[in-house]
Amino acid sequence: MATTQPHVIVIGNEKGGAGKSTIAVHLATGLLHGGASVAVIDLDLRQSSTGRFFANRQLWSASNGVVLPQPLARHPAEDGVALARAPDAEQIERFHEAFDRARQDAEFVIIDTPGGNTALSRTAHAHADMVVTPMNDSFVDFDMLGHVDPVTLELQKPGLYSEIVWEARKARALAGQRAPLDWVVLRNRLASVEARNRKRVDDRLMALAKRVGFRVGPGLRDRVIYRELFPFGLTVADLSPKVRPIPVSLTHVAARQELRALLHAVGLSTWTGERLLAAE
Repeated sequence: MATTQPHVIVIGNEKGGAGKSTIAVHLATGLLHGGASVAVIDLDLRQSSTGRFFANRQLWSASNGVVLPQPLARHPAEDGVALARAPDAEQIERFHEAFDRARQDAEFVIIDTPGGNTALSRTAHAHADMVVTPMNDSFVDFDMLGHVDPVTLELQKPGLYSEIVWEARKARALAGQRAPLDWVVLRNRLASVEARNRKRVDDRLMALAKRVGFRVGPGLRDRVIYRELFPFGLTVADLSPKVRPIPVSLTHVAARQELRALLHAVGLSTWTGERLLAAE
C-alpha cells in the first residue's frame, strides 16, 4: 500500500490514433522495471487496448514461466462495453471507485483516456498531476491543440484539447493543489526522414507551448518492434535472454534508448535503470 499520495499521470488527446495506449504501456513498464509500484486505469471502455495489453502480459509470462513486473489493474468495470452504455453519472462513479483503490495501492497511477471529449475523460483530467499528450507529425493532430491560419499557417488560438487541459488546471487550482498541472506534449511516431512539414509543425508547436504552457518532448518513433511486442503484452523494457519472443536486433537497442528518453522527457528519470540502456 502506498504511504504517500501517488503521482497521477493522464495520457490524453482528444484525437484518436495518436498513440495514447502505446505511450501508456511503455511508461508503465518503464516505471515497473525501475522498481515503482504502478496502478493502471483504462478508460477507453470500448477498445480497452491498455487493459488487454496487461492481461496478455500476465498470460504470456505465465505460459512461458517468466516473472515480469505487473501493474495493478484498477479498471472501472470488467465489462467496459456495458459501462460505456451507462449514463455519465454512473461512469464517473465507477471511475472514482477505481481511482480511490488505485491511489491507495501505488506510487504512480497511469490513466489511459479515450479519444473524444467525454465526461469520463474530463473527470480523469481533473485528477491529473501530469497530462501526457502524444501527437503525430501532422497538422491534423496539431489542430486539436491549436488552430492555424489557413493562408499563413500562423498560430491563431488554442484548440479544443488545450481548452480541456486549461479547465483541468483551473479545477486543480480551485481544489487547493499547490503544484500546478504539468503538461507534456510528445512528438510521437516521427518518420526517420526529415520533412518540411515537420519544421512547420515544430514552429507552431513551440509557439503554442509558450502560449498555453506545456513542455515538448520526444515520444516513440514508428518502429515495427513496438507493434510486434504489443500482442504479447511486452515492451522493449522487458527484453532479456529469457524474454525474446522475437529476434533481437540493433534497432531494439535504439528503441530502448527511446524509452529511456521518454521517461526523462516526462520527468521520471529517477526511474530509468540500466536495464533500459542496452540489450542484454
